[in-house]
Formats: sequence, C-alpha cells, structure tokens
Amino acid sequence: MNYALFKKQLQTVGIEITGEQYAALDRYYSLLVEWNEKMNLTAITEEEEVYSKHFLDSCLGATALKDIKNLSDADSSYKVIDVGTGAGFPGVPLKIMFPGIHLTLLDSLQKRLTFLQEVCSELNLENVDFVHARAEDGGRDKNLREKFDLVTSRAVANLSVLSEYCIPYVKVGGTFLAYKSSESIEEIESAKSAISKLGGRVTVKTLPLPGTEIERVFAITIKKKPTPAFYPRKAGVPKKNPLH
Repeated sequence: MNYALFKKQLQTVGIEITGEQYAALDRYYSLLVEWNEKMNLTAITEEEEVYSKHFLDSCLGATALKDIKNLSDADSSYKVIDVGTGAGFPGVPLKIMFPGIHLTLLDSLQKRLTFLQEVCSELNLENVDFVHARAEDGGRDKNLREKFDLVTSRAVANLSVLSEYCIPYVKVGGTFLAYKSSESIEEIESAKSAISKLGGRVTVKTLPLPGTEIERVFAITIKKKPTPAFYPRKAGVPKKNPLH
C-alpha cells in the first residue's frame, strides 16, 4: 500500500501517521499473511484490502470517539480492551496509531493470541496484555470487570449479544465502541433495551471508509451505571437467548 495514499486517507478522518507507524503496520501485514497460511486469521489477504478494510477501518474508531476522548492524548492509565480480537482488529492498529493506551487483547482461541504476542513482540509494543477466555467468563473476572475506559469489538454478533459480552468490562463513565455495518441501524434500535439493562445508553455515528463506498456504523455506548451482577450470563447463554 502506498504510504502517501494511506497517509492521505487517514488525514481525511483527522488522523496523522508517521513513517515509523506505517512501517509497523507493514510488518503487521507481513506477519498476518505469513501466519494466515497455517491458521485461519482473515479471509482478506490482498495488501490494499487489508490496509483499507482492516487497518484503516480499525483506526476509524478513534475518529468516532473524538467527541468523547481523543486517543492522541491517552496515556497508559487509559485502559482499552478489545473483546474477541481475532487477528487483532481493531485493537492492534489502534495501539500502533495511539501507543500511549494500555491495551488488553481478549480471545477464546490461544493460537490467535500466540500470533498477536508475536506481532506485539516484533513491533515492540509496550503495555499490551493478553487474555485467553470466552467473553462471558472474562466479564465475570474481578480483575477485568468494570476496569476499562474503552471496550472495542469488531466481532460479528447481534448487538444485544455483543453488549452482554462487552459492557460488563466497561467502568462507569467509560465507553463501549461496537463496529457495525451500514445495515445495522434497526439492530441497534432493537438492542437499546438490552443495553439499558446492562447499564448503558447508546448513540450511533456513521463514517465513510475513505477510498471505498463502505459506510461504517459505530454503536457508541456510554456506561451510566454498574452492570447488574447477574450479567453476563453463563458462556453460550447470551447467544442462545439474547437480552431484550
């Protein structure tokens, strides 16, 4: 991916990138393609698409958050957890672009975390923790529950389900940022009751993905009160019986 073009695309959404950060993303891309040959990390492997649909898309979350928090000002006291991180999106690109944040990457598959440990080691990313757990189990862990300023997730799940996975991690006053598609407006509306039960209030922000015809919808939930101790329910239950 051409550095000048990628830099320009980021600038259109108010984000600046240095040559060093671009080099880190380039190394991340190389590792992603290399590891993807032996394990399923992503269906998208063509360089330009990875930069657009993974790296740029991940960074777009920082633009969606700017009314709440400018990540450029964040230091290691600002704790972010990426739930169901998979190949590291959006957490790792956000960490590369905003190195001050303290990042936790949570996933249910250890082999994905092994890949991400290699990435973070290669890129010399500091203040990154790795948690091998199902989202529901992690949300009941006293060391993780309501400990984070920002929770991100780009996982493909209905927002009612995703909210039960993620909102328990958010401290009161913090934010849950869900990456959703342009077809998700009705889904977000339907999830409002569940989000309220979990202690949050949701708003929607839609941003174009530069260089594409894609529109990314962000469901931005502010945690207004503690999540009731009953949630999240046992692993598997939220998906089988979503909150209403």
